[in-house]
Amino acid sequence: MANKTCLFCLIAAGHLPAHMVYESPDVLAFLDIRPIRTGHVQIIPREHFDYYDTVPLETLTEIVSVGQQLAPILSNLFEVKRVAFLFTGGDIPHVHAHVVPIVEATDINSKQYIVEQDITFQDRPRVPDSELSATAKSLRLMLQE
Repeated sequence: MANKTCLFCLIAAGHLPAHMVYESPDVLAFLDIRPIRTGHVQIIPREHFDYYDTVPLETLTEIVSVGQQLAPILSNLFEVKRVAFLFTGGDIPHVHAHVVPIVEATDINSKQYIVEQDITFQDRPRVPDSELSATAKSLRLMLQE
C-alpha cells in the first residue's frame, strides 16, 4: 500500500522525479540526489514496507540481485575497488538499500559530516540534474549489457 507522505512512495508512483537506473514491477533503483559518492544508488520496493520482515522474499531477493549487478558496474565506472551495499530505513521509513562506490573508508559513516566538536551535521551537496541524468543513462545502458 502506498503511503501518501512517503518520499519513496511518491517516487514509485511517479509523483516525484528520479533518475532511474532500473525498473521492474516490484523494484526501482535510482540515483540519490544527495549522494555519499557519485553513483550512489537507492534500491526500493515499489510497494511501501516499513520493516524488512514484512517484505516478500522475492522482492528482497530482487533488491539484492540489482545491487549485485550494479556493484561491478559502479566499481568500473567510478574506478573504485569497493562498493558498499547497505540496507537502511531509519531516515525514510520505507525499506531501501544503498549501493555506494567507496573512495574513503569513512564514506559510509558520519565522520566526514561532523562539522564542529559538538557534532553538528551538514547535508551532502545536491548533484545537478544534468549530472544525475548522465550517470543514470550510463548505468541503465550497462545494466542492459
